Amino acid sequence: MEFAGKTILFTGAAGGLGTESALTFMRADARVICVDIDEAKISALESLARSVESGSLVVERLDLGDLAGLERGTAALVEREGHIDVVINNAAIYPAKPFEEFTLADYQEVQRVNVEAGVVCVRAALPGMRQCGWGRIVNIASVTFYGGWANLSPYVASKATLVGLTRAWAREFGGYGITVNAIAPGAFPTDAEKIHPDPEGYTRFVLDHQAVKRRGRPDDIAQSLLFLASDRAGFITGQTLNVDGGWVMH
Repeated sequence: MEFAGKTILFTGAAGGLGTESALTFMRADARVICVDIDEAKISALESLARSVESGSLVVERLDLGDLAGLERGTAALVEREGHIDVVINNAAIYPAKPFEEFTLADYQEVQRVNVEAGVVCVRAALPGMRQCGWGRIVNIASVTFYGGWANLSPYVASKATLVGLTRAWAREFGGYGITVNAIAPGAFPTDAEKIHPDPEGYTRFVLDHQAVKRRGRPDDIAQSLLFLASDRAGFITGQTLNVDGGWVMH
């Protein structure tokens, strides 16, 4: 029961790689606050959560693209919960098309959801973390930051920003007992891969480039998150952990 008494604010916990991670934190007795608006995915997560005998799940239907609404919502939930122990900035959008087809508004929307919403969540949680002298922030980045994927310019730029914020926040918050790290997932078979026109060819491409010759599993991310959010990782901060089967090594 490693996370007994701990409250996790987890954006995008109802979809993609978030579901298994949310359930894993519940199994460790955490209270998981899922920030999401996809009703189908929320329903699926709630159904799975009912079979977990420890921890608890709370769903906050907050639109990450509405920063003013998100500020109000996170302030209300912090007042209700008392404080947040762990923030996981996981939610992201990833429009795909050639660079010249993106508008400035496209870039702003991706930055708003993928980066600025996370800033709002951290701003809400930070005072309580400082008061407790303990906190964990984990940003979900991407190996696309290292590889520079074509046709994903706004997404790649947003993930680069998260890596920069991880380092800046780690430096600034370390004196308060707060660690800040990032996880850069590789290629996982989630809905995000639907943007690729040839799924079988993409799988071959992934396995050719990975040192580990299997596809990533949601539990690979869940266990990495569990570690970085725990006391076991108390002397690790400002780092980006690649969970990618050895695709990118640095």
